[in-house]
Amino acid sequence: MKDIYNQTGRIFDIQRYSLHDGPGIRTIVFLKGCYLRCKWCCNPESQEYAIQEMTRAGKKEIMGRDVTVGELMDEISKDRIYYARSGGGITLSGGECMAQPDFSEALLRACHDYGFNTAIETTAFASHDVVARLLPHVDHFLMDIKHMDSHKHEQFTGKPNEQILKNARFIAENARDLIIRVPTVPTFNATPDEISAIARFASSLPGVKELHLLPYHRLGQDKYTGLGRNYLMDGIEPPTNDLMAELLKVAKRAAPNLHVQIGG
Repeated sequence: MKDIYNQTGRIFDIQRYSLHDGPGIRTIVFLKGCYLRCKWCCNPESQEYAIQEMTRAGKKEIMGRDVTVGELMDEISKDRIYYARSGGGITLSGGECMAQPDFSEALLRACHDYGFNTAIETTAFASHDVVARLLPHVDHFLMDIKHMDSHKHEQFTGKPNEQILKNARFIAENARDLIIRVPTVPTFNATPDEISAIARFASSLPGVKELHLLPYHRLGQDKYTGLGRNYLMDGIEPPTNDLMAELLKVAKRAAPNLHVQIGG
C-alpha cells in the first residue's frame, strides 16, 4: 500500500464534538458513496460518489470534496485532548466507508498511528475481502441490520441482504466490538414479528452485547428537494413512542442476552 497519508478520498462533511456513534467525544467523517439506496436515508447527498450541488436554505452548496489522509489528520488531531479525556475518537460514516476501501483503510490506520480510537458506521454490504481489510483497524463496529427478509430488504434499499448477514457473522466472530443497530421504519420493519426476527439474529452473533433500535425520522427530507429528487417516504409518519416501547419489549424478549435500547 502506498504512503497512507497521501491516500485520497472523497468526503462531504466533518462533524466535531459528537457524543454519538461510538464512545466518548468523537469526530465524525462522512464519506461519499453508498451501495444501498434506502428510501428513508437522511443523508441522500452521501449516496452518489460524484460531487453534487444541493440547494439548502435557498443557497447552493457543493457536496463533496477530495482530501488526503494527511490533510484530514491535521484537522482530526486538533481535538486529541478531547478524545484522550473522554475515551473518544474518530468515526467513519457516510455514505458507506466500505465503498472507499483504500481511503478508509488508510485513514483508520493513520488514526491508530496517532493513538486514536476508531469506529465505523456500516451497512456491511461489501465483499468479504474489503471487510477483512478494514476489520483489524476498527475498534468499534456500528452495523445496521435492516431486515431479515431479503426480498423486502431489496424493495426498500435496492439490494438483497445475504452478503450483509454473512458479513455480520464474520465481523462478530473477529471484531473487538460490534453493536447491531436497526433503523426502525414504519411500512418496512416496524412490526413485532420483523423486529423479533432481527433481534433473534443479533442474539445469535458471538460477542454482540447491544442492540439499538433507531426510530425513523424525516430530518433529511428537505435535502431531497435540494438535490431535485423525490422523497420516497413522503407521508410516512415516524413511529410513535408507544410503538417503540412495544418493539423494545419484543426485542428484549427475543434477545434476552443483549442490552436493547431505543436510540444510540
